[in-house]
Amino acid sequence: MQKFPDEILLEIRRHLEEEKTRIVARINELSAQDPFADPDRVNDNAASDTEASEESKHDNVAAIIAELAKKQEEIDASLERIRDGTYGYCRRCKTMIDTDRLGILPTATLCLCCEKEKGKKD
Repeated sequence: MQKFPDEILLEIRRHLEEEKTRIVARINELSAQDPFADPDRVNDNAASDTEASEESKHDNVAAIIAELAKKQEEIDASLERIRDGTYGYCRRCKTMIDTDRLGILPTATLCLCCEKEKGKKD
């Protein structure tokens, strides 16, 4: 198997770690804004329109947090692949993923050919 260039791996790892830090900070920020996170909320007697607004805001925050958590999982998996030496190789065909693709989508697990093939089956 061809060795993935160390200088590219270092740059990608740094980028992924920075992105993970931003995502964790954003999740914490959003969690603090969630109206359902307020412990006094249980005891208040808010009007139904206030309750509906809080529920809507909670749903929006929860959806954004879920999406960010998914990105964080993808980053963690990519960092693990960097550590174990499998980063940058297609999960299906085991060929090296084009570095331009990884530059755009550093969490990619499939080469472009396998990604297109997967898209045809979905």
